[in-house]
Amino acid sequence: PRPHSTFYVFCKTLCKSVQPGKLRVRCRKCKQGTLTLSRGPSCWDDVLLPERIHGVCQSEACDGRMAEFYLKCAAHPTCDDDTSVALDLIMTNVRHVPCIACTDIVSPVLVAQCAERHVICLDCFHMYCVSRLNERQFIHDPVVGYSLPCAARCPDSLIKEVHHFRVLGEEQYERYQRYAVEECLLQMGGVLCPAPGCGAGLLLEDERRRVQCEPRDGLGCGFVFCRECKEEYHEGECRQQSPLATGAMQGYVVNEDAALRARWEQASQDTIKETTRPCPKCRVPVEKNGGCMHMVCPCAHCKFEWCWLCRVEWNRECMGNHWF
Repeated sequence: PRPHSTFYVFCKTLCKSVQPGKLRVRCRKCKQGTLTLSRGPSCWDDVLLPERIHGVCQSEACDGRMAEFYLKCAAHPTCDDDTSVALDLIMTNVRHVPCIACTDIVSPVLVAQCAERHVICLDCFHMYCVSRLNERQFIHDPVVGYSLPCAARCPDSLIKEVHHFRVLGEEQYERYQRYAVEECLLQMGGVLCPAPGCGAGLLLEDERRRVQCEPRDGLGCGFVFCRECKEEYHEGECRQQSPLATGAMQGYVVNEDAALRARWEQASQDTIKETTRPCPKCRVPVEKNGGCMHMVCPCAHCKFEWCWLCRVEWNRECMGNHWF
């Protein structure tokens, strides 16, 4: 069987969708693929954080010592500078964990950053995002940006790489970006023009109630409104507002039993018990330590380099598809 990919990207050029990715490495200084690594990557931090892995550049005129990892879309040929953003939460569902929402076992899936590592399929993640977008329930975090937590609302689970929201599709992603800008403006103390079809962002210099959406640079409609109630400007007290409909957060509810079954790490503890495999060449038992799939036989007379997953000689395909 063809070895599976454990890396996923969002291809913005041709595919405009989530696709398997190919992991590549080059010298950070000269940008050539001539770096001999001190060790292979064993986790996403090794790939995404700078200066984690050292090496020696083999180019004659370069004394580079730092590795730079990048990903490319595996669905079509790419040129050297055609790279894609890594979607580190999207994984091949090799552990057959059911989706937290629909309970189907599909692949690939998004694995949340919560302590339970809850699993959600990409279709349900799309619905979850649209539901929260419709309710304007995304969270504006000063570090992460405009994001969402795990669908089970687990603490400390905000998605840190907001490119994952590209699964919304072009139209909904544009709405996501617009809402993100608006939320940032509101956090800065600004207001949005409430006139239908306008929504221009306004940063106010004082606390006056009377606000005019001044036409400027093709934006602004001239509407004058009350800063307090967002209705057309008036003297005196604001009219009593009708209470907002309750249950705004009820558009997407996760079943507790489904949440218990949809745990990535629990599936790992239940199913991954194998820690040693025989070297494909000399059959000496080799113990896997860490996440890197690049194995080297410890036998002094062998030293065969092979892939833990495919059990074949280590090659560029294994490196690109599932280095860790």
